[in-house]
Amino acid sequence: MQTINSTQHLQIEPSVLYFGTPVSLISTLNPDGSANLAPMSSTWYLGRTAVLGIADGGQTLPNLRRAGECVLNLPSSDMHDAVERLAALTGRRDVPPHKQDRFRYGKDKFAAAGLSQLPSTTVAPPRVLECPVQLEAVVEQTHRPAEGGFAIVEVRVTQVHVTADCVIPGTHYVDTEAWQPLFYLFRHYFGTGPRLSRSFRAEH
Repeated sequence: MQTINSTQHLQIEPSVLYFGTPVSLISTLNPDGSANLAPMSSTWYLGRTAVLGIADGGQTLPNLRRAGECVLNLPSSDMHDAVERLAALTGRRDVPPHKQDRFRYGKDKFAAAGLSQLPSTTVAPPRVLECPVQLEAVVEQTHRPAEGGFAIVEVRVTQVHVTADCVIPGTHYVDTEAWQPLFYLFRHYFGTGPRLSRSFRAEH
C-alpha cells in the first residue's frame, strides 16, 4: 500500500477535544434533598446506556456517587442562554480553590437559569420542564480514567420523556425534523442545520 504524506493536515494540541457533543442539563439531589442542576457536554449513548464525563470539584459527582440517580435533560438549541446562566455556578458551598476565580456558589440553580422543576417517574431528581427530552437514569458504574480531573459514569436510562411536538404521531420515534438539540463545539454553542441524508439503518 502506498504511503502518502499529507501537507493539508497540521499536528495540533488543542486544550480540549470538544469536536461536537449534545448539551445535557443533569439534575441530581443534594444531601439536603434540594435539586442540583449542572450543564454537561460529555455524553454519549449506546442502547439504554449513557456514558457521562463528570468533572471533579462540583456537586454533581458526589451526588451521583451517593444517591445513584439523575435526569439527563436535553435542551433545544434556543435554550443556550439558560444553559450559559448555569455555566459559572457550582452547587458546592465550599468552592474548590482551582474554581474560585471563575465560579461561584449557586443555591437554587433552577431559578438562576429561569427553569422549572417537574417530578420524575422512576427516580428522585426532578426533570427540567422546558427541555424537550428528559432521560431518567440510574448509575451502573463509575470509572476513574488515567487522565485526572473527571470521572466516567455509566448510567442506565429508566424512562424517556419527549414533548409531543418532537414525536412522530402514533409512533415511538423522535421527529428528527422537529427536535433541534443544542451542541457544544470547542466551548461554543451551535444548533443543527437541515438534514443531509438518511442512514440505511434508519427505521423511519
